[in-house]
This record gives sequence, structure tokens and C-alpha cells, in this order.
Amino acid sequence: MEDQKTMEQLFRQHYRAMYRLGVMLLHDEAESKDIVHDVFAELMATGRVVHPTTAETFLLTSMRNRCLNAMRNRQLHERVQRLYLLEMDCEVTTTDPSRLEEEMNALRRGIEELHPPVCREVVVLHFHDGLKFREIAQRIGVSETTIYKHLHHALQQLRTHLKAL
Repeated sequence: MEDQKTMEQLFRQHYRAMYRLGVMLLHDEAESKDIVHDVFAELMATGRVVHPTTAETFLLTSMRNRCLNAMRNRQLHERVQRLYLLEMDCEVTTTDPSRLEEEMNALRRGIEELHPPVCREVVVLHFHDGLKFREIAQRIGVSETTIYKHLHHALQQLRTHLKAL
């Protein structure tokens, strides 16, 4: 019970400073609030005791690190989305139905030949089944960053495969 009162006191005392730091770094109020709550939730879950004299430094450093991680993940996500949009923005170069069918078959063969097999699985789950990166990561049991990397690698392989035609 004593730990909970101490944690409440730390929360009330340092919430505003942590929140302001989050907003300054992320420019997103909702995400900043979430990260502040995550820092305190982790403290509660781990049972870590923070001494009141070093609490401000510890909490602000934790907040900064989590914000930097969120910014890195956001940048990676944006890069993958740009790649995806570039792929989707490619114009069909022919209106000849037989040529179009040939290109579609080449694309299917390219997807079947993706290596490692997890790249193929990520492409199918994302583009065919319409799953989001987070859902694919949970299904396969890896991080979202790994999914982004597999998708990027798969798209590079497909570009190479289709250029060879």
C-alpha cells in the first residue's frame, strides 16, 4: 500500500513535466499521455522503487527514451508506407490483355519465389489478406520492425524479378 501511495505522489508531482517533454518531442498530445502512463505502468509492474531525490531525472530520462523509440518506429512505419505507395502508384504500362495477364503471372511467380519464405508470407498476409503490420507481427510472433524489414526485402526482390522481364 505504501508503494502505491508513493507512486501516486510521483505521478502527481512529475506528470506535467513528463507530458510537456512528450509533446515537445512527439508533437502528439495523445501519444504523449500514453507514454507517460506506460512509464508509470512499467514501474508498477516491475515493482521498481524510485528514490524521491532521483525521481525527476529517472522519469524524464525514461520519458525521453520512450519518445525517441516512438519517433524511430514512426519513421520506419512512414518509410514502409512510402515504399508501399510507390509500388501502388506504378502505372499499368499496357492495355493489351494478353500482356497484362503475362505480367500478372510473372508477379505471381515472383511472389512464389520470394526468399526467405517469411517474406512471401508477409507479402501475402499484407497485400492479399489485408492485415496490418501489427496483426502480421502478432500472427508470426516477431516485432513490427521485422515485418517492415521483410516487406522491404520482398518488394526489392519483386522489383528485380519484374525488371528482368
